[in-house]
Amino acid sequence: MQIGFKALEAQFGIALAQPLRVESVIGTTRLSRESPERIRNQYPGVYRPADTFAGHFEFGLKYEEIHLEFFARLFAACGPGPLEQWCRAEPFGQYARRAAFFYEWLTEQRLDVPDLTGGTYVDAVAGDAYLTRTEAVRERRWRINNNLPGTPAFCPLIRRTQALGQALQFDPFGAITELDRQFGEDVLMRAAAWLTFKESRASFLIEHEADQTDRIKRFAHVMAEHSGRLEEPLSSDSLTLLQKGILGERALRLGVRRSPVFVGQATIRDDIVHYIGPHFSALDGMLDGLKAFEQATRGREALARAAAVAFGFVFLHPMSDGNGRIHRFLISDTLQRDKAIPAGVILPVSATITSVREFGHGYDRVLEEFSRPFMRRYDTAHRFAEMLTYEDGVRSNLVFDAYEDAKHAWRYPDLTEHVIYTAHLVAHTIRHELAEEARVLVRFRLAQQRIKGVLEAPDPDAVRMIRSIKENGWRVSGKLAKEYPLLDDKALALRVIEAVQSAFEDREPLPIIE
Repeated sequence: MQIGFKALEAQFGIALAQPLRVESVIGTTRLSRESPERIRNQYPGVYRPADTFAGHFEFGLKYEEIHLEFFARLFAACGPGPLEQWCRAEPFGQYARRAAFFYEWLTEQRLDVPDLTGGTYVDAVAGDAYLTRTEAVRERRWRINNNLPGTPAFCPLIRRTQALGQALQFDPFGAITELDRQFGEDVLMRAAAWLTFKESRASFLIEHEADQTDRIKRFAHVMAEHSGRLEEPLSSDSLTLLQKGILGERALRLGVRRSPVFVGQATIRDDIVHYIGPHFSALDGMLDGLKAFEQATRGREALARAAAVAFGFVFLHPMSDGNGRIHRFLISDTLQRDKAIPAGVILPVSATITSVREFGHGYDRVLEEFSRPFMRRYDTAHRFAEMLTYEDGVRSNLVFDAYEDAKHAWRYPDLTEHVIYTAHLVAHTIRHELAEEARVLVRFRLAQQRIKGVLEAPDPDAVRMIRSIKENGWRVSGKLAKEYPLLDDKALALRVIEAVQSAFEDREPLPIIE
């Protein structure tokens, strides 16, 4: 026998975009089976709740997971009656109060129940089980500490699972400080300067625009100029500023979109839709909710905030263009804003995504964590019809018939897996991408010094020789020899090659017998 939220889902015929992860049943013994996607818990008969709305909802609040999309759909289906009946029967019961609070918060409709005049305050959600706002807001009507991290218009949830706790143990600032100690702050800052451009180039590669040199430079400038420095990065003005910096002054469309949007791919026959974004009329409220989340959670774990802000943004897909690049900008921006990484350090997370198979596939996987079940739920609700021109000048023939129904899914995403992925991504980027670039710079400096021990060469010439010799497999090319006739002397050329090669191989130069 199913109990808890699954029982109410079946009773009221709720169809979710993001399925309930927990299924509770009554059996003979206490058992639990868990996979990454699902948890099935079996309870002995003494746990059996009353077969009522209140009985199953209370059981769910006690033993299962908070699922705001489910709550919103359930309350729309059941109406206020079951909640009012429960509150009258148990006016001071904490589970009745929490259920009533969730009803009014999500529906913005008042139950026909008097305010509580006494009693202790209880948290809306458990702080040890979910990422909550830094300071709870007291709701006197229900004696509830509203510690939800967002607003009814947009409130992502992040479950404090064991995997998430382990991922959040990584300390970005401490790891970078250790690299400072190992390589020197000046080397690390030079590495960071180069990696800003590398991050820009890799970010465009993700968007299949790696050959757009001018746009790559623009995005690198945006990263260096604005990361951690905008007063409100999610305000309309800030987003337009970022978009303009990325796309350039001559971009066709700037600002929050006023047209439908989908993410997909074109084929010779048709467009394949992988994801549909919210209706443009709902974007302002949802962006305000995301902004409220960013403000309300300040002081919480920076990696969790960075992931939620960035992935929350990309699922809203609010801009006409540049959403992916702004999404990845927001990761470094939030980490800098929270002082989780030093000012001026741009983490090349896009470079990790494009160069490390594990993170490239992982990026697609966490995007699909939300988009795949969403599209399964709404697979038949979209089509292509007459081409229309919208307020922002975009021409689109996408028709989506379920904007109103889908709003609960867009508003209340579970971003737990996205936080875990981002924490691992940042850790790998610092430990490998940033550290390796610092190593390269140290070797490069050493190669310059060793060349100058062989011949007198200004820095630009030494740099030219190092690059050419390394790129040509530790050989002097004909072009380089023509540019520097001294290298026609084979013995001298061998000494120059050995100076460069030994530096990059972390060893002492071998003696060259002339």
